[in-house]
Amino acid sequence: MTGPLRTNQDLDPAALRQAFGVFPSGVVAVAAVVDGRPVGLAASSFTSVSLDPPLVSFSVARTSKTWPDLRRSSHLGVTVLAEHHGEVCRQLAGPVDSRFDGLVVSESRDGALTLDEGLAQFDCTIYREVEAGDHIVVLLQLHSADHGAGQPLVFHRSNFGRLAG
Repeated sequence: MTGPLRTNQDLDPAALRQAFGVFPSGVVAVAAVVDGRPVGLAASSFTSVSLDPPLVSFSVARTSKTWPDLRRSSHLGVTVLAEHHGEVCRQLAGPVDSRFDGLVVSESRDGALTLDEGLAQFDCTIYREVEAGDHIVVLLQLHSADHGAGQPLVFHRSNFGRLAG
């Protein structure tokens, strides 16, 4: 690296997005059945938080049109997307009425919606929401979890990829 680090007065949002993008992350679908219809979004900010109590988190933009509806569900499903889910992820970020077209999903008795072909599925409730700048950090408490084999979908530098190996 050459030169001094930029100060917060010099941080251009586009340059900051590029800097954040060098850190690869997995991608999850967060979904539920709300008012009789599937509602969901894709998030690349998912992480484990705690084993006791069992907590995970993800972040959602404060401007999200989906989160106000999704958060009304008593339970949320979180699915860790597999390496072949690039198009699924794009679909979940697309037009609201067609986000679940052609996807094979399972619904819990409490309305949590998970994708059957995901690497892991979690049934969760909202534990806490924390306002953080232009996003909301959502802490979720786990009530059930399942996982299978395979490789995750990786989001890196605004593109989808896979792990080498």
